[in-house]
Amino acid sequence: MGRATLADIKGKDFSELAKETKTNTEDTNKVSNTNKNRSTTTTSDSSRKKIRRRPKKTTMPAAVVVSPVQRLFDTCKDVFALAGTGIVPTPDKIEQLRAVLDQIQPADVGLTPQMPFFSLPVTRRAPPITYQHIHECEKFSMGIFCLPPSGVLPLHNHPGMTVFSKLLFGTMHIKSYDWVVDVPSNASAVVAPSQMQHREVRLAKVKVDSDFTAPCSASILYPADGGNMHCFTAVTACAVLDVLGPPYSDPEGRHCTYYFDYPFTKLSVDGVTVAEEEKDKYAWLQEREEPEDLAVVGAPYTGPEIVEN
Repeated sequence: MGRATLADIKGKDFSELAKETKTNTEDTNKVSNTNKNRSTTTTSDSSRKKIRRRPKKTTMPAAVVVSPVQRLFDTCKDVFALAGTGIVPTPDKIEQLRAVLDQIQPADVGLTPQMPFFSLPVTRRAPPITYQHIHECEKFSMGIFCLPPSGVLPLHNHPGMTVFSKLLFGTMHIKSYDWVVDVPSNASAVVAPSQMQHREVRLAKVKVDSDFTAPCSASILYPADGGNMHCFTAVTACAVLDVLGPPYSDPEGRHCTYYFDYPFTKLSVDGVTVAEEEKDKYAWLQEREEPEDLAVVGAPYTGPEIVEN
């Protein structure tokens, strides 16, 4: 009779198994008597042999893979641990976060240039901009702006904030300004040209006015310098990963303000002079309402999930 399988054993009751076991035992005794001498010799020989046991294999625990966006989140928690209006992280913390951002690729946050919101619509004058919210808390926020060709984020500010912007793909024109603080105190409110809707203008200096093409390093702006007021214009379809610390907050006085910018030569202000060759590096900024043609729509974030540990 052949060896019984587990399925065979489960299909028989206990009495049948006992009968079969008895028969098998009698047959086994007969064979055992016939081969008694051979068995004795074999047992004697094998008793001289030492039993060797194979060492047990140690299984190492699998390494935990941390996604790039999780690493970014964890780094932001560290860098912005003391975040507040006007509080800038230390230089080593700034470089720590920049290094993490510079390693992030579009696929790391679930983006491809083929997604529909990167296509230029034919039914709108101003193409809509898509925003993917990743995370926001009182210390920092993370999100992605997706711009189709010719999409524009108008000139706006970041009061009391430190902002990191990482261009994930595409080409974008960035123009940014910082306030000029050493102008006469009356110079920001004395000009009221008839073509302007409001009286107040303020002198600012151009910080950046260039095209950027990915891959490139993340840009950083600070509460008082680095280009705190900036405008993004998509030369091609592009995506920007933004990290703000702390985020906008109306209750805490961090409002998003939009601006018109006018060439320095367009206005004349008593007490304010700039060398002729420097005039193109300055402009007059004037507060405005949020542009009526600005369309920013939300879309679900499709990248790896963040674990808020």
